[in-house]
Amino acid sequence: MQNPFQLQQNSSPSEGNREDVEGYRVVFSIIPCFIFLYINCVMLYTLRSKPVFRETSRYLLLYNPLLAETLQMVLSQLMLLLAYGLMFMTRLVCLLVLIPTIITTVPSPFSLAVMSLERYVAVCFPLRYASIVTAPTTYGAIAVVWAISYANMLIRVIMLTTLDARPFGQFMSVNCAKSNIFQLKIFSEFESGFVCAEFVSVGLIIILSYVGVMVAAKAASIDKVSANKASKTVLLHMIQLSLSLSSTLVS
Repeated sequence: MQNPFQLQQNSSPSEGNREDVEGYRVVFSIIPCFIFLYINCVMLYTLRSKPVFRETSRYLLLYNPLLAETLQMVLSQLMLLLAYGLMFMTRLVCLLVLIPTIITTVPSPFSLAVMSLERYVAVCFPLRYASIVTAPTTYGAIAVVWAISYANMLIRVIMLTTLDARPFGQFMSVNCAKSNIFQLKIFSEFESGFVCAEFVSVGLIIILSYVGVMVAAKAASIDKVSANKASKTVLLHMIQLSLSLSSTLVS
């Protein structure tokens, strides 16, 4: 029979290897994130550096999801570092960290719908484009997108404070994560319903915009080159929407 000291000695290398693997996971998670953050920050700076970018609807609409995704990336990495650092916190502090993280996940899909509509108007109504798609209307559309994001989070917070009896000052025995704060079944049902409604509505808008652009491309009075570019752009938005949908399949 082996003595306990020998068993402890034999288990030490495996524990060390596990720690090394966790360290590599952290490094290979953070390095790509910082690379993409640098690229995003350069693009954000470029889109605000010249008046033409600040006043053109297409660039304003591009800036909106890029900003949301950059903030979401920063907050996600913050939560990753908190998890690996085993930094436990109260439920209230965790909720305050989660609120902006959840809010910034919503604007991107809806922004794709708005960008598809902008291309549809540009191709199908070229003479009225300048009067329909203006800076004020663009800012209004962006405000609606963020309002939906805040409304989604507000409903979650109201449900949490009403249905969950656990005190917010209680220290969590697990890492700060959405699944550890919104534990009741009703939260998963609400999220499933919201995600389904979000992607069905956005998907329909993108599909209808694509069909409208393709139909307009066959008309003799429409610029064929512009219509082809717009159809490819709308198709790209559909691919982006599929990627966003795939990210919702995991916690």
